[in-house]
Order: sequence, then C-alpha cells, then structure tokens
Amino acid sequence: MVITADSAAAAVASEPSPSGASLRGLDGVNLLLAAALSGFGPYVAAFLAEQNWTQQRIGFVLTVGGFAGLLSQLPGGALLDAIRSKRTAVALGAGMIAAGALIMAAWPSFPLVLVALVLQGITGGFLGLAIATISLGLVGHAALAERLGRNQRFASTGGVFAAGLMGFIAYFLSYRAIFIAAAALVLPLLLALGRIHPSDIHFGRACCFPDHEGPSAPPRVRLRSLWKTPGLLIFAGCVFLFQMANASLLPLAGEAFAYSKEALSSLIFSALIMVPQVVVAIMAPWTGRQANMRGRRPLLLVGFAALPIRALVFAWTTNPTILIAAQLLDGVSGAVLGVLTALTVADLTAGTGRFNLAQGFLGTISGIGASLSTTLIGLVAGSFGPAAGFLCIAAVALAALFLLWWLMPETHPSNRS
Repeated sequence: MVITADSAAAAVASEPSPSGASLRGLDGVNLLLAAALSGFGPYVAAFLAEQNWTQQRIGFVLTVGGFAGLLSQLPGGALLDAIRSKRTAVALGAGMIAAGALIMAAWPSFPLVLVALVLQGITGGFLGLAIATISLGLVGHAALAERLGRNQRFASTGGVFAAGLMGFIAYFLSYRAIFIAAAALVLPLLLALGRIHPSDIHFGRACCFPDHEGPSAPPRVRLRSLWKTPGLLIFAGCVFLFQMANASLLPLAGEAFAYSKEALSSLIFSALIMVPQVVVAIMAPWTGRQANMRGRRPLLLVGFAALPIRALVFAWTTNPTILIAAQLLDGVSGAVLGVLTALTVADLTAGTGRFNLAQGFLGTISGIGASLSTTLIGLVAGSFGPAAGFLCIAAVALAALFLLWWLMPETHPSNRS
C-alpha cells in the first residue's frame, strides 16, 4: 500500500484530538446534569404529598414517568446514531428538564405534573446515552475508559453537591424551591455545553464507526446482525439480573428504617445514599485506567460480586455503622458499572455504527429489571419480612455473578480470548 501525503494527512486528521475547552466543558456538563436531575429524586413524592396528593396519585405519576424513560431508550439511541449534532440533542434535553421543573414548581396539578414527569423521564435516560456518545466522539475508543471514569467522577460529585444543596433548600425554604433551583442549574449546564466544540465530536467515532468521514450518517449494520451479537445479549442478561437485585435494596432498607424506632433514621438513610457517591467519585477514574490495563471482565466480576455481599450484610444486621460501611461496596459496584457498561457496549459494537442503539437496548433491559425488582422483592419482604427480601436480593445477585463468570467473554480489543 502506497501512503500519499493526502492519505497521511487524513489519517492524522481522523485521530482524536479534542481541545482542552471541549474536555473541560464535558466535565461541567456531567457535574451540572447530575445536579439538575437530583431535583427530581425523592423530593417529587415529598412535594406532592405536601400538596395533599394521595399515595395512589403520586405512585401513578411516578410510574408513568418511569415508563416514559424506559420507552425512550431505544428510539433515543437510534436517533443519536443518526444525527450529527449531539450538542443540540443535549441542549433540547436540558431545556425539557428545566421546563419540567418549572411546571412542577408553578402548577402542581395532576395533568401538568404528569407532563413534567414524562419530560423528565424521557430526557433522564436519553441524556445519559448522549453523554456517552459525545465522550466517544471526542476521545475515541482507545481513550474511552478513562474518559468514562472522569465522567463518573464529575457526575457523582454533582450528585453529592446537589444532595446537600437540595436538602438545605428544602429545610430553609420549601420543596417547591428545589424545582426552581433544578431549573436554574440548566443555565450553567448550557454554558458548559457551549464550550464543547462541535468540530471535536467525530460523527463516525461517536457511533462506533471511526473510519467514516464527512457530514453524512455513517454506515450501520442491519439490526438483525446487532441482535445476534452473543456478547451483547449475555451482557444484557447479566445487567438485567443485577438491576433486578440492586434496584430494591436501598428502598427496602429505607422502609425498614422508616418503620423502626431509630431516632436518626433519616440521617442514617441519607448516609446510605451519599457514601457510595463519594466512593464512585474517588474510584471511577482508577476503574477506567484499570479497564484498559487489566481488561473489562475482572472488574465486572468485582463489581457484580459486591452486590450479594451487601445484601447479606443488610439481611444479617441493622447496625447503622456496619450498614454504612457496607455501602462502600455499593460505591464499588457503581464505579464499575458506571464506567464498564458503556465501555463494554462500545467494545461489542465496534465497527457497527450502532453504539447508541445498543446502549438504548441495554438501558431498556436494565430498566425492566429495576421495575420488576421493586415489585417482586417488595412482595417477598411484605410476606416474610425485610430479612427475607435481602436474602432474595442476594440470591438474584449471585445468579447475575454466576452468569457473568460463566458466559461473559473479555471484550477488551487486545485481550479477547
């Protein structure tokens, strides 16, 4: 093969070389997006209860919002594979978050709250996919692991910051003010997004077809080929079982504390939520580096193994100190899954042009597992007590770990066996 000056220049041009401003802008987007979305967490139910809503109505609108997020994953992923302007998609999503928050604050009537939570549900899942595809488009596959680790650090930092800020606002002002603050955070988010140069986001790289150049959409494999990828289906099964166990652990612990006579139950539960976020912020960049050096599979095994240990500890004791210490393991799982999920999908879809659709598929499967978790584990705990619920969680988590160990291959491009 003869390498001409033009082909050499094209090769150099195709190498990832994002500006420092773009990378710092992505840092800010991760931090501020996590902070803005925190306004829609547990505060929604508390605010609506304050407005004299019944539990049935609160449960209904939260369920509809959750289903909207679930149903948006696949079409959102397909859209991100097809459109060139990823920043525009993020900006529109951020605007929908602000609109939903302001609707909640100003008009907490049933139809408008339903609209607000549907908007939040759709954008919450979609924006997670968009952040991953922008990251891949900026730095390329080889540097994606460390970039995802950095994303997780800033997102967790934003979550911890927002938890403190929103709690302060709720205590000294009102629950309504939380939604105004969440909407206000969208403005600096858009400013951070504006620092990401559009030319730095390579269209082909962003959907796992790095050889594609030009403004048109990259070639994409047929959907039938994607669904026949064994590693993707196995990984989806592992994540489904993991979320089926993990999603109900903290809610079950929260219910147990709420029904106990522990005077500091709310503070203990807050610590159970915040400790893992701190661990993720510290550990995620290291996880990204280790994923490149040691491969994906060993880290996934560690992240999956942490969950059954946590569940067994929660079944064994109600000692707050031990439970808070056990939540360090949740941080381990969070760091590993937060970095390795999108990274493994990128490995498995390399050269397909379907990275975001595959992400959406995995997000849908994960959401179904989480939805089933709260129902099924809740039935077990309601019939046989919280300890039985935690033991059931441990059993499902062990099944996820076994499936991962037995069938999941190493996906690192240089370590596949």
